[in-house]
Amino acid sequence: MKEGMKKNGKPVIIAGPCVIESELLLKEVAEEIVALNARLGIDIIFKSSFDKANRTSVASFRGPGLEKGLQMLADVKSRYGLRILTDIHESWQAKPASEVADVLQIPAFLCRQTDLLAAAARTGRVVNIKKAQFLSGRDMRYPVEKALDAGATEVWLTERGNIYGYNNLVVDFCNIADMLDIVPCVVMDCTHSVQRPGGSNGTTGGDRRFVPQMALAAKAFGATGYFFETHPDPDHALSDGPNMLPLSHLGDVVASLL
Repeated sequence: MKEGMKKNGKPVIIAGPCVIESELLLKEVAEEIVALNARLGIDIIFKSSFDKANRTSVASFRGPGLEKGLQMLADVKSRYGLRILTDIHESWQAKPASEVADVLQIPAFLCRQTDLLAAAARTGRVVNIKKAQFLSGRDMRYPVEKALDAGATEVWLTERGNIYGYNNLVVDFCNIADMLDIVPCVVMDCTHSVQRPGGSNGTTGGDRRFVPQMALAAKAFGATGYFFETHPDPDHALSDGPNMLPLSHLGDVVASLL
């Protein structure tokens, strides 16, 4: 059995709204994920961020913050029995976040931050490191080495495309194969990969039409996990709306990968 994989051989699935907007949003998404888990016989990990510290504009919504956000995620965990993934941006956030989250995610722009990686590793939680938009898949051996050196027992890597300017991303799916040479679990971030960073007058744009194709292409290259940001009304989401998958479409996309 590969690390990160369930015993039945099904892939890791991560899904949830980009940022915590309200208790009502978390409830609606969590209930849909519980229903999909029962219908498809899977174990989707619930994802949402308590703070989006890397927004394009200072005026953009960031979330409820660490204390309130973690409490809201803890409520989702206890009420619905879902595993939780959330991202951290600073070393001191690792310990409190690990008391709620089963997986600590390192944002792409921060994947070379040694102290952040080490702090996440020392919690004993799974560490999911997103590949920077400026690195190749092979370059990710070094962040993994930092996490393992600090005591991490399970490290995942996530592909999310490369940026060459002009407000767009390019996905080289060979990165998935290269990262599978480093760790057993490589996740495809199917929604952030269709972003157009900073391409919408101070916010990040995107094109959610291509999310299903991103997922299927990643499957062809051997991805062992898939990451979907999802929202019941993406056009009115407070972060990453243009590239988020409508919640009503999540089930069909996930089913196509099983």
